[in-house]
Amino acid sequence: MSTVDEQGFPAELFARQDTSPDSAFYRVPRLVAHIDVATIAALTDFYAEVLPAGADLLDLMSSWISHLPGDVQYGHVAGLGMNREELAANPRLVEHVVHDLNAQPTLPFPDARFDAAMIAVSVQYLVQPVAVFREIGRVLRDGGQLIVAMSHRCFPTKAIRAFHQLAANERVRLVGAYCQQAACFDSIEFVDRSPAQADPLWIVHARRAARGSLSPVAT
Repeated sequence: MSTVDEQGFPAELFARQDTSPDSAFYRVPRLVAHIDVATIAALTDFYAEVLPAGADLLDLMSSWISHLPGDVQYGHVAGLGMNREELAANPRLVEHVVHDLNAQPTLPFPDARFDAAMIAVSVQYLVQPVAVFREIGRVLRDGGQLIVAMSHRCFPTKAIRAFHQLAANERVRLVGAYCQQAACFDSIEFVDRSPAQADPLWIVHARRAARGSLSPVAT
């Protein structure tokens, strides 16, 4: 029988092959792209469509590239990731923080600080995703956007079991369920922006509900 964890999901979904500290795994910088050129362009196009100029942005699980359109000027762009060298090489970040969300899901930012938060091809590494999504809801302004982009590549030993075992559509539904369980998002939708003959691009796009408008989800 499956054991349901405090997030409301079977605990085995979040098991990983490599349970050593993530700080050791990400100590060495990896200045590489994790999706191909066409898929990066598709993600950048989506950001250009939905992220207004001047918005304050939070790039979560960030690296040396944020995939933001180069011709749009945003407000404050903060990045949170695991490797200081990678974050320092990212030209779009005006603030960056080295922080392990699996060790501490609390975000080091004040309430209602950002207009949007993005997680690009990294959600598969979170072992406490609902706690992280609740924190995202805390730091987003009412109506703020959460954009979670997924593909089929990963560091296999660090990805949770769900992303090895579930089909693509089931992974998307799982991330949508994170939003629902966090009890601070509405307008949760799925967008498929997969280019032809390239890495797939599946996006979960949600809005921060007005504070006090949603009831907590029972666990």
